Formats: sequence, C-alpha cells, structure tokens
Amino acid sequence: MNFSGKTNRQIDQWISNHEEHCATGAPLYLALLEERVRRAQATQKLSFERSLDHLRRVATEQRCTTYGALAAASGVEWSSARHQMSGAHGHLDRLLDICHVKRLPLLTAICVNQSGAAKGELGEEALEGFANGARRLGISVGDPLAFHHQCRDACWAWGREQQDACAAV
Repeated sequence: MNFSGKTNRQIDQWISNHEEHCATGAPLYLALLEERVRRAQATQKLSFERSLDHLRRVATEQRCTTYGALAAASGVEWSSARHQMSGAHGHLDRLLDICHVKRLPLLTAICVNQSGAAKGELGEEALEGFANGARRLGISVGDPLAFHHQCRDACWAWGREQQDACAAV
C-alpha cells in the first residue's frame, strides 16, 4: 500500500483507530506500523535494524542488555540517544511495533536499565511503559511485573529456538 499521500498525523490516527477497535492483527494495521517505523527511522539517530539485531543476539545469549548497549549498537552515545529511547513514541515503543509486525516476542523485555541488568528487571517507569506499549498492541496485561517476566522468558525461549535451529543446519 502506498502511504506517500498521508501525513504522519493521519498515519497515527489510522493506527489509533485500529487500536481502539481491537484490530491490531489486521493487515492494514501491520502495514501502518511498518510505515510509521520507516518514517521514524528517517528522523532518528538510533537504527531500528541494528537495535533489533542486537536484541535478537542477546536473546540467543540468554541475557539482558541495557539501554546504553542498545544505543551503542547504533553507534550512538547514550547522552545523544537517551531522549529518543523512551516514551510513547520512542525507539523502544517503535521496536515493540516491529516485534508485533514480525511476530517476534516482545524483545524490548530484555532491555533494561544498568541497575536492573544483572537480574533482568525493569525500573518502575520502564515497566509501566512496556506494559502500556503491549496494551496498545492489543495484548492483555494484568500484573505488569508478571507480564514482563513472562515476556522476558519468552524472549529467552525464542533465543534457544534460534540456537537449536542454527545447530540443526
């Protein structure tokens, strides 16, 4: 579908309409998310492709990564990346969109702040943002902490599957 005649605001409104009507699996919704990511990439220093590659690798290594390491994967200093990383329209939120479109686990579940890296825990604000992003995509979230742990474990299970698939080749 060609979205060149649509403004960013129109794309966002169309996406919101799908979300309000619980149509987050519709092919048009998925195409709109891809378009929004494509447009966001044109204005960001952080690379969605490099971030996704980093998160995939970390999932296969069965560990968590940090926001700073995610920025470094794009060759961007944390001081320049931090303002693009979080928030309702930030890099992490757009990565959730990509995971949804590509039918991947929510790989941002394994990206945590430095103090939570050893245990793989999100801070309170990040946990709220992660849960809200998932809800926006039509995913049911009861207890945000339990949901995060479920998603984190799903990322690692997916990573093990990737390792097994590579070993079988």
